[in-house]
Amino acid sequence: MAMFRRLMERVDRIFGRGVIDEDLYEELEEALLQSDTHILTATEIIEDLRKAIRSEKVTSPEGIKERLQEEIRRRFDQGGNPRLAVSSDPPTVYLFVGVNGVGKTTTIGKLAKRLTQQGKRVLLAAGDTFRAAAIEQLQMWAERSGADFVGALPNSDPASVLFDAVTAAKARGCDYVLADTAGRQHTKGNLMKELEKVSKVTEKALGRSPDEVLLVLDANTGQNAIRQAEEFTQASGVTGLVLTKLDGTARGGALIGVWERFHIPVKLIGVGEWPEDLRDFDAGEFARQLFDSPTGS
Repeated sequence: MAMFRRLMERVDRIFGRGVIDEDLYEELEEALLQSDTHILTATEIIEDLRKAIRSEKVTSPEGIKERLQEEIRRRFDQGGNPRLAVSSDPPTVYLFVGVNGVGKTTTIGKLAKRLTQQGKRVLLAAGDTFRAAAIEQLQMWAERSGADFVGALPNSDPASVLFDAVTAAKARGCDYVLADTAGRQHTKGNLMKELEKVSKVTEKALGRSPDEVLLVLDANTGQNAIRQAEEFTQASGVTGLVLTKLDGTARGGALIGVWERFHIPVKLIGVGEWPEDLRDFDAGEFARQLFDSPTGS
């Protein structure tokens, strides 16, 4: 996996000096910042690392590396369920939200493939009615994964599509509804209000809130991820995060800042183009990939 390659190479060079001194701490903090970790978060991680090293009398660079991984892992273990919620009263409904181009539709398709392979009946709802290509793409994923599909003509009311999708899922005995929504910039107030409407109509059709509202973030987003999380949480009550495009990027540290600010659990990560490249988030693996030595080219 190519994830975080440039960061890993730099950290290995830092530890390769074999000297534990103030320069090492400063370089580690700079490496965290370059991976898009927020400055306050990076400072806290390094301070906690110092305390752990003093109390445990760590004397080797490799020991510091292990403690640094533990400090990052620990930050994702402070609450929140990292597993996708599953309702005891089907269908389980996941609403996917996020800005344009982050990979919502592709993530839905990959998850649909996983669920249908598990023997679940899945319905994909094309709630992004403003982009004809999004409807076509989701229908293609439905055909590829063997899922049901509910869509409408371009520019139809997205809330109506979601209402029809949930109603159809109930009638057909579907286990899951995976609902796409239009990519919208978090700075556009009118579009965010429309997302509020979509959430409320879905709740009306289902008789409860969606089981998950998943905010999809691009790993290359950087610190703007915090602003996106803030705006989408206000509009739609985000319950989980999905981080896409982690393959071939040195970034991803912003995820730590989003977690510490909002305590929204990370549910899924995307590390490639294939359906099997959508994976459940594992904090320990995330920390290891952030600092393990790279393999391959």
